[in-house]
Amino acid sequence: MSIDGSRRDVVRRYLGYLNRYFMVPAFRLGLGSWIGNPLAGYVAVLRTRGRKTALPRYAPLNYAILDGFVYVVSGWGTGADWYRNLRADPRVELLLPGRTIGGRAETVTDPDEILRAARQVLLASGFAAYVAGVDPRRITDEDLGQRLAEIPVVRIRPTGLGAGPHDPGGWAWIAKFAMLSLGMACWRVRRARRARHR
Repeated sequence: MSIDGSRRDVVRRYLGYLNRYFMVPAFRLGLGSWIGNPLAGYVAVLRTRGRKTALPRYAPLNYAILDGFVYVVSGWGTGADWYRNLRADPRVELLLPGRTIGGRAETVTDPDEILRAARQVLLASGFAAYVAGVDPRRITDEDLGQRLAEIPVVRIRPTGLGAGPHDPGGWAWIAKFAMLSLGMACWRVRRARRARHR
């Protein structure tokens, strides 16, 4: 599940840029439902509070819903910033495609639940599982258990609805401003064309 060798740093850097400049803005603008599909994987954005700053922090993650809980896997292990943040404050919000839920995160300790949840997350992750060198349909429970030895599986227990993708202080104003600007530009072009034809 974690990537070994020199590819790890390159992949982590690439995913950091992709997450920061595409995934998180798309979800915050309410476009999350356009992103998830079986090939790319089903993605949600986890909003935690920074353990040092208490500022909102965002992490796009593959997820699976089982028995009313949302499960995510920390592919970078216990050193992932989002995982360390939720260990400090387990109150999280999960921006799912189409809705936002508040929840309480907890690390799963039951081995059977870990295997079942991790396999479902891998199945829902599209090509990401294969990039990490895992075929979720063919890997045995023993091999999957060995790969998960240092990788936490997190269960998010929903506690209610969140603020939504158009959260106060979010980026939704950018889309509104862009649409208003585009509308005004189209109106001016149309007005100029009418003036030329008179």
